Amino acid sequence: MPRSSNQKMKVLYIAKILSERTDEDNVMSAQKIIEALSHYDITSDRKSIYDDIEALRTYGYDIELIPGKGGGYYMASRDFELPELKLLVDAVESSRLITSKKSRELIKKISKLTSNTQAKHLNRQVYLSHRSKALNEAVYYNIDAIHAAINSDKKISFKYFSYNILKNRVYRLDEKVYVRTPVAMCWNEDKYYLIT
Repeated sequence: MPRSSNQKMKVLYIAKILSERTDEDNVMSAQKIIEALSHYDITSDRKSIYDDIEALRTYGYDIELIPGKGGGYYMASRDFELPELKLLVDAVESSRLITSKKSRELIKKISKLTSNTQAKHLNRQVYLSHRSKALNEAVYYNIDAIHAAINSDKKISFKYFSYNILKNRVYRLDEKVYVRTPVAMCWNEDKYYLIT
């Protein structure tokens, strides 16, 4: 039987499988890992699984083994613990600055930092009274551009405006363009303020 082109990436797929499917409450035996690899068109045997897991450990992955019947391997530690991820999700959900759509996208990305089983606990739906979400998705890109200008000592230009009842921009002061050197961004009561 010819070898799959994915065969060379077997150790990477093992890391992916353990990262996505295991945690201290959900382990995978070597046989289950072999079965999971077959979905990627990769063949393996137990001995090579043991060798690949040892290579991943040597590289720095914290993979633990629960010995005995019903035991198996699991990803023991990650960059973020589940309570930290829950806190990040709550912050994203409650931020007025972040649109509802972007909140969902960020939470989906945050969920990839833990196992699939633990990611289900991140759908927390924090509800805040009297709190609306931003409508403008360009806000965070503008904030990033301002931070880049601060870091590179560059000036920025902008106009002041408000939104009318139809959510159209209404420029102030005859659309005067301001050119300033940004010094810092200040976060206060869920709003950014630019210090120039």
